[in-house]
Amino acid sequence: MSNPKNRAEELLDELIKDKSPEDLLGNEGLLKQLTKSLIERAMQGEMTHHLGYEKNSSLGNNTGNSRNGKSSKKLKGDFGTIDLEIPRDRNGSFEPQIIQKGQTRFTGFDDKIISMYSRGMTTREITQHLQEIYQVEVSADLISEVTDSVMTTVIEWQNRPLDKVYPILIMDALVVKVRDGHHVQNKSFYLALGINLQGTKEILGIWVERTEGAKFWLQILTDLKNRGVEDILIACVDGLKGFPDTIISVFPNAQVQLCIVHMVRNSLKWVSYKQKKELMIDLKAIYKSPSAEIAKKSLDDFSAKWDSQYPMISKSWRNNWESVISFFGQST
Repeated sequence: MSNPKNRAEELLDELIKDKSPEDLLGNEGLLKQLTKSLIERAMQGEMTHHLGYEKNSSLGNNTGNSRNGKSSKKLKGDFGTIDLEIPRDRNGSFEPQIIQKGQTRFTGFDDKIISMYSRGMTTREITQHLQEIYQVEVSADLISEVTDSVMTTVIEWQNRPLDKVYPILIMDALVVKVRDGHHVQNKSFYLALGINLQGTKEILGIWVERTEGAKFWLQILTDLKNRGVEDILIACVDGLKGFPDTIISVFPNAQVQLCIVHMVRNSLKWVSYKQKKELMIDLKAIYKSPSAEIAKKSLDDFSAKWDSQYPMISKSWRNNWESVISFFGQST
Protein backbone atom coordinates (compact mmCIF):
# COMPACT_ATOMS: atom_id res chain seq x y z
CA MET A 1 0.00 0.00 0.00
CA SER A 2 1.48 3.35 -1.01
CA ASN A 3 2.21 6.02 1.57
CA PRO A 4 -0.36 8.89 1.26
CA LYS A 5 2.39 11.43 1.89
CA ASN A 6 4.55 10.00 -0.90
CA ARG A 7 1.52 9.90 -3.21
CA ALA A 8 0.80 13.58 -2.49
CA GLU A 9 4.39 14.48 -3.27
CA GLU A 10 4.21 12.55 -6.54
CA LEU A 11 1.09 14.47 -7.53
CA LEU A 12 2.76 17.78 -6.70
CA ASP A 13 5.83 16.83 -8.71
CA GLU A 14 3.59 16.02 -11.68
CA LEU A 15 1.69 19.29 -11.33
CA ILE A 16 4.74 21.53 -11.27
CA LYS A 17 6.74 19.60 -13.84
CA ASP A 18 8.14 21.90 -16.56
CA LYS A 19 6.24 24.89 -15.12
CA SER A 20 7.76 28.36 -15.09
CA PRO A 21 7.35 30.73 -12.10
CA GLU A 22 4.69 32.57 -14.11
CA ASP A 23 2.87 29.29 -14.76
CA LEU A 24 2.84 28.58 -11.03
CA LEU A 25 2.38 31.99 -9.42
CA GLY A 26 1.13 34.25 -12.22
CA ASN A 27 -2.24 35.93 -12.45
CA GLU A 28 -3.74 32.80 -14.03
CA GLY A 29 -1.18 30.43 -12.55
CA LEU A 30 -1.53 26.98 -11.03
CA LEU A 31 -1.66 28.24 -7.44
CA LYS A 32 -4.64 30.45 -8.19
CA GLN A 33 -6.42 27.68 -10.09
CA LEU A 34 -5.83 25.16 -7.31
CA THR A 35 -7.03 27.61 -4.68
CA LYS A 36 -10.23 28.19 -6.64
CA SER A 37 -10.80 24.45 -7.11
CA LEU A 38 -10.10 23.60 -3.46
CA ILE A 39 -12.43 26.31 -2.12
CA GLU A 40 -15.24 25.35 -4.49
CA ARG A 41 -14.77 21.65 -3.69
CA ALA A 42 -14.86 22.44 0.04
CA MET A 43 -18.09 24.43 -0.35
CA GLN A 44 -19.67 21.56 -2.26
CA GLY A 45 -18.74 19.35 0.70
CA GLU A 46 -20.32 21.86 3.07
CA MET A 47 -23.50 21.81 0.96
CA THR A 48 -23.63 18.01 1.11
CA HIS A 49 -23.30 18.15 4.88
CA HIS A 50 -25.99 20.83 5.09
CA LEU A 51 -28.51 18.90 2.97
CA GLY A 52 -27.60 15.47 4.32
CA TYR A 53 -27.14 13.75 0.96
CA GLU A 54 -24.78 13.67 -2.01
CA LYS A 55 -25.46 15.45 -5.27
CA ASN A 56 -27.97 13.53 -7.49
CA SER A 57 -28.69 11.08 -4.65
CA SER A 58 -32.24 9.73 -4.36
CA LEU A 59 -32.00 10.38 -0.63
CA GLY A 60 -32.81 13.99 -1.40
CA ASN A 61 -36.29 13.22 -2.72
CA ASN A 62 -39.04 14.86 -0.70
CA THR A 63 -36.64 16.35 1.85
CA GLY A 64 -37.95 19.85 1.30
CA ASN A 65 -34.60 21.29 0.22
CA SER A 66 -32.17 20.73 -2.63
CA ARG A 67 -29.32 22.25 -4.58
CA ASN A 68 -30.30 25.28 -6.62
CA GLY A 69 -27.42 26.19 -8.92
CA LYS A 70 -24.60 28.57 -8.10
CA SER A 71 -23.91 32.24 -7.62
CA SER A 72 -20.76 34.13 -8.58
CA LYS A 73 -18.47 35.88 -6.14
CA LYS A 74 -15.13 37.66 -6.41
CA LEU A 75 -12.65 37.08 -3.60
CA LYS A 76 -9.51 39.19 -3.19
CA GLY A 77 -6.31 37.73 -1.80
CA ASP A 78 -2.52 37.62 -1.97
CA PHE A 79 -2.62 36.08 -5.44
CA GLY A 80 -5.14 38.43 -7.00
CA THR A 81 -8.89 38.19 -7.47
CA ILE A 82 -10.50 34.76 -7.75
CA ASP A 83 -13.90 34.24 -9.39
CA LEU A 84 -15.74 31.66 -7.29
CA GLU A 85 -18.94 29.74 -7.88
CA ILE A 86 -20.87 29.51 -4.61
CA PRO A 87 -23.42 26.65 -4.35
CA ARG A 88 -26.98 27.61 -3.39
CA ASP A 89 -29.86 25.66 -1.89
CA ARG A 90 -33.51 26.17 -2.75
CA ASN A 91 -34.49 27.30 0.76
CA GLY A 92 -31.66 29.81 0.99
CA SER A 93 -30.55 28.39 4.34
CA PHE A 94 -27.04 27.32 3.29
CA GLU A 95 -24.26 29.47 4.74
CA PRO A 96 -20.75 28.30 3.77
CA GLN A 97 -18.14 28.56 6.50
CA ILE A 98 -14.93 28.46 4.48
CA ILE A 99 -16.04 31.63 2.65
CA GLN A 100 -18.79 33.25 4.67
CA LYS A 101 -21.61 35.46 3.46
CA GLY A 102 -20.46 39.02 2.93
CA GLN A 103 -16.78 38.01 2.87
CA THR A 104 -14.92 39.55 -0.06
CA ARG A 105 -11.32 39.05 1.08
CA PHE A 106 -9.25 36.12 2.28
CA THR A 107 -8.34 36.08 5.97
CA GLY A 108 -5.07 37.97 6.35
CA PHE A 109 -5.68 40.34 3.46
CA ASP A 110 -7.03 43.00 5.81
CA ASP A 111 -3.88 42.57 7.90
CA LYS A 112 -1.77 43.60 4.92
CA ILE A 113 -3.81 46.78 4.47
CA ILE A 114 -3.54 47.64 8.17
CA SER A 115 0.20 46.92 8.16
CA MET A 116 0.78 49.28 5.23
CA TYR A 117 -1.46 51.93 6.78
CA SER A 118 0.42 51.72 10.08
CA ARG A 119 3.68 52.35 8.21
CA GLY A 120 2.34 55.69 7.03
CA MET A 121 1.33 54.76 3.49
CA THR A 122 -1.50 56.85 2.07
CA THR A 123 -4.72 55.33 0.75
CA ARG A 124 -3.53 55.93 -2.82
CA GLU A 125 -0.14 54.30 -2.13
CA ILE A 126 -1.83 51.22 -0.63
CA THR A 127 -4.13 50.96 -3.66
CA GLN A 128 -1.18 51.17 -6.07
CA HIS A 129 0.89 48.67 -4.07
CA LEU A 130 -1.88 46.06 -4.01
CA GLN A 131 -2.43 46.53 -7.74
CA GLU A 132 1.29 46.19 -8.59
CA ILE A 133 2.12 43.27 -6.28
CA TYR A 134 -1.11 41.25 -6.19
CA GLN A 135 -3.00 42.49 -9.28
CA VAL A 136 -5.92 43.34 -6.98
CA GLU A 137 -7.97 46.49 -7.47
CA VAL A 138 -8.94 47.89 -4.07
CA SER A 139 -10.99 51.04 -3.65
CA ALA A 140 -10.19 53.85 -1.24
CA ASP A 141 -13.53 53.15 0.47
CA LEU A 142 -12.48 49.57 1.17
CA ILE A 143 -9.19 50.67 2.72
CA SER A 144 -11.03 53.17 4.91
CA GLU A 145 -13.50 50.46 5.91
CA VAL A 146 -10.68 48.12 6.95
CA THR A 147 -8.71 50.73 8.91
CA ASP A 148 -11.84 52.12 10.57
CA SER A 149 -12.84 48.64 11.72
CA VAL A 150 -9.61 48.40 13.69
CA MET A 151 -10.32 51.65 15.53
CA THR A 152 -13.32 50.13 17.31
CA THR A 153 -11.12 47.38 18.72
CA VAL A 154 -8.40 49.87 19.67
CA ILE A 155 -10.87 52.11 21.52
CA GLU A 156 -12.29 49.14 23.43
CA TRP A 157 -8.77 48.03 24.41
CA GLN A 158 -7.74 51.55 25.44
CA ASN A 159 -10.76 51.85 27.75
CA ARG A 160 -10.78 48.34 29.23
CA PRO A 161 -10.95 47.94 33.05
CA LEU A 162 -7.60 47.46 34.84
CA ASP A 163 -6.45 45.70 38.03
CA LYS A 164 -6.77 47.52 41.34
CA VAL A 165 -3.07 47.19 42.20
CA TYR A 166 0.10 47.17 40.11
CA PRO A 167 3.31 46.65 42.12
CA ILE A 168 5.33 48.30 39.34
CA LEU A 169 4.30 50.86 36.73
CA ILE A 170 6.80 51.86 34.05
CA MET A 171 6.07 55.03 32.08
CA ASP A 172 8.00 56.44 29.16
CA ALA A 173 7.48 58.27 25.88
CA LEU A 174 8.87 57.49 22.44
CA VAL A 175 9.20 60.11 19.72
CA VAL A 176 8.07 58.64 16.40
CA LYS A 177 7.70 60.12 12.92
CA VAL A 178 4.02 59.92 11.94
CA ARG A 179 2.29 60.77 8.67
CA ASP A 180 -0.52 63.24 9.34
CA GLY A 181 -2.35 63.95 6.10
CA HIS A 182 0.33 64.96 3.59
CA HIS A 183 2.94 65.79 6.23
CA VAL A 184 5.31 63.72 8.36
CA GLN A 185 5.89 65.08 11.85
CA ASN A 186 7.28 63.97 15.19
CA LYS A 187 4.78 62.84 17.81
CA SER A 188 5.26 61.46 21.30
CA PHE A 189 3.80 58.03 22.01
CA TYR A 190 3.19 57.70 25.75
CA LEU A 191 3.38 54.14 27.07
CA ALA A 192 2.30 52.79 30.45
CA LEU A 193 3.50 49.26 31.22
CA GLY A 194 2.28 47.62 34.40
CA ILE A 195 3.59 44.53 36.16
CA ASN A 196 0.66 42.87 37.91
CA LEU A 197 0.54 40.81 41.11
CA GLN A 198 1.28 37.65 39.10
CA GLY A 199 4.46 39.22 37.72
CA THR A 200 3.08 39.52 34.19
CA LYS A 201 3.86 42.58 32.08
CA GLU A 202 0.83 44.33 30.63
CA ILE A 203 0.58 47.37 28.36
CA LEU A 204 -2.03 49.49 30.12
CA GLY A 205 -2.34 52.01 27.33
CA ILE A 206 -0.74 54.00 24.53
CA TRP A 207 -1.47 57.69 24.03
CA VAL A 208 -0.29 60.11 21.34
CA GLU A 209 0.63 63.77 21.82
CA ARG A 210 2.90 66.22 20.00
CA THR A 211 5.42 66.56 22.86
CA GLU A 212 6.21 64.91 26.18
CA GLY A 213 5.24 66.80 29.32
CA ALA A 214 4.21 66.21 32.94
CA LYS A 215 0.83 67.84 32.25
CA PHE A 216 -0.13 65.16 29.73
CA TRP A 217 1.14 62.43 32.06
CA LEU A 218 -1.34 63.76 34.63
CA GLN A 219 -4.17 63.03 32.17
CA ILE A 220 -2.82 59.51 31.63
CA LEU A 221 -2.50 58.75 35.35
CA THR A 222 -6.02 60.06 35.92
CA ASP A 223 -7.25 57.82 33.10
CA LEU A 224 -5.60 54.78 34.74
CA LYS A 225 -7.30 55.62 38.02
CA ASN A 226 -10.68 56.03 36.32
CA ARG A 227 -10.23 52.58 34.77
CA GLY A 228 -9.87 50.94 38.18
CA VAL A 229 -6.25 51.33 39.35
CA GLU A 230 -6.26 52.19 43.07
CA ASP A 231 -2.62 51.80 44.03
CA ILE A 232 0.87 51.77 42.52
CA LEU A 233 3.78 50.59 44.67
CA ILE A 234 6.70 51.76 42.53
CA ALA A 235 6.47 54.05 39.50
CA CYS A 236 9.53 53.89 37.25
CA VAL A 237 10.01 57.04 35.16
CA ASP A 238 12.62 59.16 33.42
CA GLY A 239 13.89 62.47 34.75
CA LEU A 240 11.18 64.66 33.23
CA LYS A 241 10.74 67.80 35.32
CA GLY A 242 7.65 67.68 37.52
CA PHE A 243 6.96 64.00 36.77
CA PRO A 244 7.41 62.65 40.35
CA ASP A 245 5.07 65.30 41.79
CA THR A 246 2.51 64.47 39.11
CA ILE A 247 2.56 60.79 40.10
CA ILE A 248 2.17 61.53 43.82
CA SER A 249 -0.77 63.84 43.13
CA VAL A 250 -2.74 60.89 41.69
CA PHE A 251 -1.24 57.96 43.62
CA PRO A 252 0.01 59.47 46.92
CA ASN A 253 1.36 56.16 48.29
CA ALA A 254 3.53 55.40 45.27
CA GLN A 255 7.32 55.43 45.47
CA VAL A 256 8.98 57.04 42.47
CA GLN A 257 11.99 55.25 41.02
CA LEU A 258 13.96 57.15 38.40
CA CYS A 259 15.00 55.00 35.47
CA ILE A 260 18.66 54.11 35.98
CA VAL A 261 19.18 53.81 32.22
CA HIS A 262 18.07 57.42 31.77
CA MET A 263 20.27 58.53 34.67
CA VAL A 264 23.32 56.81 33.17
CA ARG A 265 22.66 58.18 29.67
CA ASN A 266 22.31 61.70 31.01
CA SER A 267 25.54 61.29 32.97
CA LEU A 268 27.52 60.08 29.98
CA LYS A 269 26.51 63.12 27.93
CA TRP A 270 29.17 65.11 29.77
CA VAL A 271 32.01 62.60 29.36
CA SER A 272 34.74 62.34 26.73
CA TYR A 273 34.85 59.11 24.75
CA LYS A 274 38.20 58.02 26.21
CA GLN A 275 36.94 58.24 29.79
CA LYS A 276 33.49 56.73 29.34
CA LYS A 277 34.48 53.14 30.09
CA GLU A 278 36.27 53.97 33.35
CA LEU A 279 33.56 56.36 34.51
CA MET A 280 30.86 53.81 33.66
CA ILE A 281 32.50 51.28 36.00
CA ASP A 282 32.35 53.81 38.83
CA LEU A 283 28.70 54.65 38.07
CA LYS A 284 27.83 50.96 38.11
CA ALA A 285 29.27 50.70 41.61
CA ILE A 286 26.53 53.13 42.70
CA TYR A 287 23.42 51.57 41.19
CA LYS A 288 24.63 47.97 41.62
CA SER A 289 25.18 48.44 45.35
CA PRO A 290 23.43 45.95 47.68
CA SER A 291 22.02 48.73 49.88
CA ALA A 292 21.28 52.45 49.92
CA GLU A 293 24.07 53.05 52.45
CA ILE A 294 26.72 51.41 50.27
CA ALA A 295 25.33 53.23 47.22
CA LYS A 296 25.75 56.56 49.05
CA LYS A 297 29.36 55.68 49.88
CA SER A 298 29.98 54.77 46.22
CA LEU A 299 28.50 58.11 45.13
CA ASP A 300 30.84 59.95 47.54
CA ASP A 301 33.80 58.03 46.09
CA PHE A 302 32.62 58.87 42.58
CA SER A 303 32.32 62.54 43.50
CA ALA A 304 35.83 62.66 44.97
CA LYS A 305 37.29 61.12 41.82
CA TRP A 306 35.34 62.88 39.06
CA ASP A 307 33.96 66.19 40.34
CA SER A 308 37.03 68.11 39.23
CA GLN A 309 36.20 67.23 35.61
CA TYR A 310 32.46 66.50 35.60
CA PRO A 311 30.80 68.10 38.65
CA MET A 312 27.33 68.02 37.05
CA ILE A 313 27.18 64.21 37.18
CA SER A 314 27.33 63.75 40.95
CA LYS A 315 25.15 66.85 41.40
CA SER A 316 22.45 65.28 39.22
CA TRP A 317 22.55 62.02 41.19
CA ARG A 318 22.40 63.83 44.54
CA ASN A 319 19.49 66.03 43.43
CA ASN A 320 17.51 62.94 42.47
CA TRP A 321 18.84 60.65 45.19
CA GLU A 322 15.55 59.82 46.93
CA SER A 323 14.06 58.74 43.62
CA VAL A 324 17.20 56.80 42.68
CA ILE A 325 17.31 54.57 45.78
CA SER A 326 13.64 53.53 45.96
CA PHE A 327 14.41 50.04 44.66
CA PHE A 328 17.02 49.47 47.38
CA GLY A 329 14.19 49.15 49.89
CA GLN A 330 12.55 46.29 47.98
CA SER A 331 13.33 42.63 48.59
CA THR A 332 14.35 40.55 45.57
